[in-house]
Amino acid sequence: MTGNALFTANVLFAYSAYFVGTASPGPSNLAIMSIATTSGRKAAFMFAAGVMSGSFFWATLAALGLSAVLTAYSGFIVAVKVFGGLYLLWLAFKSGRSALAAKPVAPASAEKPQSWRRLYARGALLHLTNPKAILVWISVVALASPADAGHFGMIAVVAGCLCIGLIVFGGYAMLFSTSSARRIYVAIRRWMDGCLCVVFGIAGVRLLSSRT
Repeated sequence: MTGNALFTANVLFAYSAYFVGTASPGPSNLAIMSIATTSGRKAAFMFAAGVMSGSFFWATLAALGLSAVLTAYSGFIVAVKVFGGLYLLWLAFKSGRSALAAKPVAPASAEKPQSWRRLYARGALLHLTNPKAILVWISVVALASPADAGHFGMIAVVAGCLCIGLIVFGGYAMLFSTSSARRIYVAIRRWMDGCLCVVFGIAGVRLLSSRT
């Protein structure tokens, strides 16, 4: 694949679709927003790094053609769906409990290194337990890569999407860690946590009840 091939109509369409899907409000973005406003920029970046690591894992499998093999084993997909659904419901419970708590939100402060590791793990787990991520990356690679592109072409396309993901998730972390964003969050804390509870809950129930 040449440099110009990275900007064909199919590739640009794949980039656009990936950007819309990544930037649209969802569990990962809402979690980054919440962490940025309550724990600060570094904590949000660590969580976002975990999300990107999970995305990179599925992207690598898609680029190598291995994710299509995994989808052929229904037991694997079912296991990921069950674990991911339960994890989302657990996040919904935590967000709901926070929304009902009367204690005000403490100002953002520096996290300890161990806390950063936990945040990274939470972000990675949130994406690794999402079976739709496998299908999304398969679609992106199939759409954007010509049949004769080879592994280099697919890896190049995946790299472009990952750059988009870094910009989007990093932008959420930057924007919502500002002092003005934290002041707004303090004022609407219960509503925000309530929205997180609803989003996580619906996503978890839909994941557990889906047949595909």
